[in-house]
Amino acid sequence: MKLVITAQGTELEASVEARFGRAPYFVLVDLDTGRFSAHENVQNLNAAQGAGIQSAQTLANLGVQTLLTGNVGPKAFATLQAAGISVYIGVTGTITEAIEAFRAGRLRPAAEANVEGHQI
Repeated sequence: MKLVITAQGTELEASVEARFGRAPYFVLVDLDTGRFSAHENVQNLNAAQGAGIQSAQTLANLGVQTLLTGNVGPKAFATLQAAGISVYIGVTGTITEAIEAFRAGRLRPAAEANVEGHQI
């Protein structure tokens, strides 16, 4: 299973980024192999609009099945759902801690967005 965690850095000890669409990095983790890679989200950091939708499309293109993040707006949430990506919000700590919480079943999938759109 491929999951992405929004991150402030590129390593597993980096902190989870609270923003989805404007996260500096997406850390892609293959839970089956344990391998990970960091993907910059530079194109959306200062986007005037559409950062969440574009970021959701990026994740779909990467073949992601699950997203762990702090917050997701309504348009991004709808795009992620349409792509079949499960969304877990309210995630904090480091990337490693987020993965451990997910594996332990301490996180619950979100039923809806938890912030208004256009968060900068």
